[in-house]
Formats: sequence, structure tokens, C-alpha cells
Amino acid sequence: MLILGIESSCDETAAAIMRDDNRLLANVVDSQIAVHAEYGGVVPEIASRKHLENIYPVVSKALADARVCLDDIDLLAVTVGPGLVGSLLVGLNFVKALTLIKKIPFVGVDHMAGHLLSVFLSKEPPQFPFVALIASGGHSSIFHVVNHTDFRLMGRTRDDAAGEAFDKVAKLLGLPYPGGPAIGKLAESGDAGAIAFPRSWLAKGSYDFSFSGLKTSVANHIHQLRADNTPLPVADICASFQEAVVDVLSAKTIQAGVDTGCRNIVVAGGVAANSRLRHAMRDASDKAGLSLAMPPVSFCTDNAAMICLAAFHHYRLHGSDALDLDVYSRSPHLM
Repeated sequence: MLILGIESSCDETAAAIMRDDNRLLANVVDSQIAVHAEYGGVVPEIASRKHLENIYPVVSKALADARVCLDDIDLLAVTVGPGLVGSLLVGLNFVKALTLIKKIPFVGVDHMAGHLLSVFLSKEPPQFPFVALIASGGHSSIFHVVNHTDFRLMGRTRDDAAGEAFDKVAKLLGLPYPGGPAIGKLAESGDAGAIAFPRSWLAKGSYDFSFSGLKTSVANHIHQLRADNTPLPVADICASFQEAVVDVLSAKTIQAGVDTGCRNIVVAGGVAANSRLRHAMRDASDKAGLSLAMPPVSFCTDNAAMICLAAFHHYRLHGSDALDLDVYSRSPHLM
């Protein structure tokens, strides 16, 4: 089976070609970061217009890179949510048009399912079942993953997701968007123990996250230093903030693995590209006697290869979707 996947949930227009679920033939991602950087975040209306401009050339390049044509495609895959509704509609309507014209079946994929399966794009994928942390700009969630299609939510963010907190703290410090890479780079030269920012553990045994209090604490610290005309120790603030996020993400994920009896841990999503989180999760997993698997950094951020994977396994069990399928901003099943 040859699958064409499309991802347009936020600010990346992506297309991939995959044979079954184990051979990636093409993977094209067109990022809008430069477009949205001057606004300090993604502007939904601009994002959807850029997807309209980009989707045809991105899909065309994927087909060319894979050396196939539309007539060779057996299945279409597209992200239908969660995400920005206008952006999602560009991808879904493009796929529906191809379905009508070429009579190719299609599957609508939940973006979170894609991230959960992105680890199978690595050279050493995990065994089922596993506990997975999905950390990105819009999501911070822990799942018990039973198989390729059975995902059970254990905990989620109650307010700001981890990536969102990185972006907001970066803006407070006058750093560029997206905030994660900028903070991660500066944190390398900072002291992670310089400032005692709070860790929100919530109720005992809870796998939920909350980063709004941490963000407020950082904001108050910065405002106080500025009010006192004290130079900002930017590197120390970045390192201390990052450590507070990583501590909570890693501790709760490891605890979820121990509590469920899962010996395998997965970390995925955009924040999984953060080197400090990757090292901390490796250390915590080793200490707990658990096995850790992570996608390559290039597959942590939004991409269409993971959408192909999720579509393949959905289609194998449930078949294709109908043309009346719609998009959604929040997942009715996985969030």
C-alpha cells in the first residue's frame, strides 16, 4: 500500500509518501516560523492562507521525491484535528478533492495519534504496551498506549502546555519565536539551580500538568528585577525555568510507567526535541529500570510521515472515512 499523508494543523504544511508502515519514500515540511516570528506566535488567519499557497507545491515535491504519481497512491491520509480549524480545513478539503477526482480512499487522522506513533519512525521502536509523554506547543499529555490504535489518556495539561509556556517565557525575555530552541540554547550557559522556580505537582497521584503558575513566577521574577534596575541573568532564568518544566514532565511520566507496570517509555512531540528533556528522561528511565524510546528530532515536530503511520493502522482495522468528515479544534477522543 502506498500512502500520501498531509499535515496542516498549525504552522507547517507537510506531505509524506510511505509504503505500508515501514518505508518512508518522501517527507517534505514547509515551515511558517519566519512568517509568524514578528508576531511572537501563530496568527491563525495568516497560517491558513499560507497553507493554501503551500499545499500544492509541497505535495508535488513529495510525489517527485518519491518518484511516484497520484495514480500510484492507494490511500490518502490527512490530519483532521486538533489544531487551527482554518488550517485543518485546507488539508482536509485538498484530500477530499483528490478523493473525488481520483477515487482514492482517505482516512482522517488525529494529530495526537500521529505523535504517539512517531516513535515508530525511529530505528529502535518500542514494544507495546508503553507509556507516552506528548509534549508540544499545544499539548502536554500522558497516554497508556496498548497498540497502534488503542490510546488511553492518563493525564493532560490543565492550562498552558509545556511548549506554550516556553513561548510565553521567551516573549517575556525578548527572545525570538518559537521560544523552545532559544531558551534551550541560552540554558546551556546558565545555572539551572540559580532560581527556585516552583514545580506544580498537583494532587498526589495525578498525572495532569499545570505550567501557568510557573510562567507567572517567571514573569514576577523578571518584573521585580526590572523594577530594581537589576540586569537580567537571562541564561540563569532560562536554565532554571527549563529545569522546572523538565522535572515535572519526567517525574510524572516515569511514575505513570511504574504505576501501570509498563517497562517502555516514549517521549514525543515538539518539546521532545529539547536536549535537556531528552537527557533527563534518559537518566530517569535508567534509574527506574525502564526502557526509553524517542523519535529522531526531525520527527518530533509536526510532519506528515507520522500521519501516514496512523492512517495505515486505522485503515487496516476500520477502513476509509466518508466525505462528510469534518475537522475539530480539540480532540473528542484523545485529549
